Parts: sequence; structure tokens; C-alpha cells
Amino acid sequence: MAAGQEPAGDGESVFPYGKAAAGGVTAMKQKREAGARMATAGKGADEEPAQSDLTRRNIIDVATREFARKGYSGARVDEIAELTSTSKRMIYYYFQSKEGLYIAVLENAYRGIREFEATLNLEHLEPEEAIRTLVGFTFDYQWSHDEFIRLVMVENIHHGVHLDASKTLRNLNVSVLETMRRIYDRGVEQGVFRPGLDQIDIHMTISALSFFNVSNRFTFSKIFNRDIADPKVRSRRRSIVIETVLRYVLARLPTA
Repeated sequence: MAAGQEPAGDGESVFPYGKAAAGGVTAMKQKREAGARMATAGKGADEEPAQSDLTRRNIIDVATREFARKGYSGARVDEIAELTSTSKRMIYYYFQSKEGLYIAVLENAYRGIREFEATLNLEHLEPEEAIRTLVGFTFDYQWSHDEFIRLVMVENIHHGVHLDASKTLRNLNVSVLETMRRIYDRGVEQGVFRPGLDQIDIHMTISALSFFNVSNRFTFSKIFNRDIADPKVRSRRRSIVIETVLRYVLARLPTA
């Protein structure tokens, strides 16, 4: 095995970390085309639409757990199939390849947080309260969806090569920036937020401060002897994250 590579899973090619983006997308497209030819041997075409949706849902749920626990290279389609209510052949019928399944898992993970954000009705809140609500939601969602955090970490190991293969993922994440822009513009117009900030910087700050509590939970807790999972510690940290973001965007800082 060459230095800087992970072991291949299910007999599929590995991606050198330093060159993953160069040829990974092309390779994935070729494998999905080959997998599509296998699909004609499956029985998925005979399934009722409702049953088909349930089967896909079951596969994605199981695959999410496996990819989050074992990474892309460590997860095996054979093992995923054994844990589902279907077969390996049906996995290839629906997703064409291991890459196709993994991309579907990523899409579903990002879709989950974006769909929840859409239910917050932030447009109907005053700008400061909207930011407070969005930050609190992001903190809580990422804490309660640690598999999402692990999947993001796995994809970063692969330099985001699978994100390049999905137009859906790029489109999914446009909404959060549009939401942030509208909240921020309203705040600037009302004199609540200071001008000159970028919505991506604001979003990155919120994401980073929320992400860390999950991604570094065990190492930070052991090194500094503070259990991040303790409800009191987590509640205090949540308040600090909200206040940190507000102090970044507010035109006038609150007086003590």
C-alpha cells in the first residue's frame, strides 16, 4: 500500500489523500455506470413505490451508521447489506456502487440539517433573536446528531472528493447562506448589526463553534478534565457560543 492511502473497501480503488480531487470524481462516475448495469438484475423495479421508499430509507439509515463509525474505506457493502432488511444486490440496484451509496448518505445528512433550519421561521424574528435562535439550533442539532459530524470528518479526510460528485449537495447548502444574508441585511438596515461582514464568515463561525463540541468531545474532556457531555457544562458552553456570535455581529455590544 502506498504511503498516504487508506485500505480499499469492497474491492474498490483507494484515493491518495494528496491527489483525491484530481481523478476521484471520474473514477466514481465510471463505477456508478458499471453498477447501473448490475441494477437490471435486481428486483427493485417490481417494488411498489411506498415499499421502494422504505427500502431506500432502511439502506441509508444503516449505511449512515456504518460510514460514520468506520469511515468510507472501513465500511463494507456486504456488512451494510447484512444489517438491512434487503440484499447487497438491491443496494446496487438503488445506488449503483459503494460511492453512490456514500454520496446518498452525505446528501441525506446535509438535507437533514437544512430541512430542520427551514422550520425555524427565522424571517419572522427580529434580527438579533433570529441569530440567537439559529446559533442555538445549530449547537443543539450538531450535538444530537454526532453521526453527521463524523461523516463530515470522514469526507474531509478524503478532501471533499465525494462532494464534487454531487450537485445536490452544493444546492442543498445554498439555503443556509441565503437565510444568513437576509437576516444580516435586515440587521444592518435596522442598525442592529455592524456593516461589512460576510455571511459565509458568520456561518463558518457558528458552524465551527458548534462542531468542536462534538468532534473534540473525548480528547478535550480527557486533556482538560472537563466533561463536555455534562448537561451543566454543555448548557454553559451553548450560552457562550451564542454570546460569542452575537458579539461578532452586533453594532453595539450589550452593557454589563
